[in-house]
Amino acid sequence: MRKFLSIIILIFFLSLQTYAASTFEGGVSAEGKGKSSRIVDKATGGGVGGAKITLPKQQYSTKTDSDGYFELDTYIDGTSIMSIQKENYKPYSVTVTDQTFSAPIVIGIEKSNAHDLVVDSSMYHLGDNNYSDLSANAEEFRMQAIGPFYTKRFILKNLKFNKPIFLVIGSIIGIDTEMARSIGQNKIANAFSSPPEIFFNGNKISEIQINGDGQRIKVPHSLIKKNQVNEVTIRTGRNLMQTAYIDYDDIEFMNLFFEN
Repeated sequence: MRKFLSIIILIFFLSLQTYAASTFEGGVSAEGKGKSSRIVDKATGGGVGGAKITLPKQQYSTKTDSDGYFELDTYIDGTSIMSIQKENYKPYSVTVTDQTFSAPIVIGIEKSNAHDLVVDSSMYHLGDNNYSDLSANAEEFRMQAIGPFYTKRFILKNLKFNKPIFLVIGSIIGIDTEMARSIGQNKIANAFSSPPEIFFNGNKISEIQINGDGQRIKVPHSLIKKNQVNEVTIRTGRNLMQTAYIDYDDIEFMNLFFEN
């Protein structure tokens, strides 16, 4: 599957760099050495210590050492979502494979500001648990569906209405639209689904046609209730080739936040 990375995050490979050997504890190099990948501050390039790195599919998590280095002491089977969280930084997730860490990588994360709001950093599965093995990322699904839609209520404070406001979905997988099929994100030959829909305060603001990371959706200022409870809903699509019953498309997403 092609990877679509957020423009606010920088990922690049270090192909030839090596470090002195050291003892690894809990997946983290205690001395910041070894053939380690690293989490850095995007603005300064300095290592970010204590960042939590999670692979929900493997039910695995670790943290970076004081210099931002980390090791994944687990096997990545197929495509997985990797989440990075650190206080005062914007949450980030990216789809990875067993080839991603064939050489150490550096991931630059960006500090949050007073106008950003993390709505939810958990992973959710929408749909009906009825999906083909050929579905996009079907091998990655790890949890039971909560139903065809997800809703979250929250208060948006300290917004700057002279600047755009975006809803950001860290990672989303499993989408089986015709467009996703056309770019090779699934192998289903004879069916496709309608796209997941995004609603803000009951108004549809977007559709998501493809799987990927860091998808940003502009929220119209006119829909936002200032200093009041707002609501965002994500509703999965339906199999458009199935007419005998409603067959919901099974998708998973992680990390939902507003950026201003």
